[in-house]
Amino acid sequence: MRIEVNHHCSDFNSYRAARVKSLFNAEKGCDWGKIVELPIEGKEWQIGLIVGPSGSGKTSIGNRIFEGEPIYDLYSGWDNTKPIVDCIAPDGDFNVVTGMLSAVGLGDVPAWLRPFNVLSNGEKFRAGLARLACERPEHAVVDEFTSVIDRQIAKVGAAAFAKTWRRGKGQIVLLSCHYDIIEWLQPDWVYDTAEARFYERDCLRQRPKLELQIYKVRGTVFPRLFKQHYYLDLAMPVAAECFVGFINGEPVCHLCVAPLFTAKAYRATRLVVMPEWQGIGVGTRFLSAVCEYHLQGKGRCGYKFPVFFHTSHPQLCGALRHSKKWIQTGARLYGDNKGRSAESMKRSAERKGNKDAAAIGYGGHFRAVQAFKYIGENGYQDIGK
Repeated sequence: MRIEVNHHCSDFNSYRAARVKSLFNAEKGCDWGKIVELPIEGKEWQIGLIVGPSGSGKTSIGNRIFEGEPIYDLYSGWDNTKPIVDCIAPDGDFNVVTGMLSAVGLGDVPAWLRPFNVLSNGEKFRAGLARLACERPEHAVVDEFTSVIDRQIAKVGAAAFAKTWRRGKGQIVLLSCHYDIIEWLQPDWVYDTAEARFYERDCLRQRPKLELQIYKVRGTVFPRLFKQHYYLDLAMPVAAECFVGFINGEPVCHLCVAPLFTAKAYRATRLVVMPEWQGIGVGTRFLSAVCEYHLQGKGRCGYKFPVFFHTSHPQLCGALRHSKKWIQTGARLYGDNKGRSAESMKRSAERKGNKDAAAIGYGGHFRAVQAFKYIGENGYQDIGK
């Protein structure tokens, strides 16, 4: 594919314009041209990347790759009187929409309920990618890809989007001035406008490997670092141990595990993944690693018990259902009767001699909760200690 770009504007002859021409010999300031060779015709590809500094012609090239296809604007066309979950594929399937939001890294559920104009730059970027992935055009070009967001969010967001886009059909060309996303995006081809160089995926470096280090921490870490990203408001579980996953010294995910010895098990809760690390599978790997730790008898009291985990997050439910390490044990459309739960807890406390115990109670919500049990690679066997 040969692309010729020729731009022309008025040749101004003001005093200052004439002086600039004389000082710098810039007689051709009104003309700009570029010829690009993109050997992509007849090849199987899904993701292309045009990268280079500002002013090097990326947008002009992008405008001519797919004739008649305008550049897709991630930030326009949103109805700011509605939450983003209503704006993305309004006639489509709810599970597909929420799945795409999670897949591109916008798994922060409260953000789904906000209009586009109040989201952060990173959230707007990912919401736009989710809408694009749901619409799934045959051809698309996205300008300023990752240009207005934090570089960590940009790299993880690029990896999450590439993973999502490759699950379906369609060709997309991304335009960016940042080279740091290349190894994370892993495009099928790259054109560098600064060097006028074209190269394909087999010439790219592999995506960086992330080393997740898990530490047991105090319960005070959760309210200080993670609570604002947790969409439920529940009391901390009794006798729970807390775990935090770190990547390059940065806390990225959190989980609590409490004993449930009456059922010969543990229960995991408060799984939180920081927004800038969502969409690349960190959360599910972290959850499985902590559950395996308990299955191997390294948790509280040293029992080799499986771990139960409850969630209402559609994408996480799907991931656990498709994992051989997990089995689904139940699904409920709403929580238990909170008053009955409170009375039961109060009677239990009184039997133990604590007559002044507060009746907290659990349940009373309308969340569709699904239950899972971690059994590991080989399946759980009741072997006790």
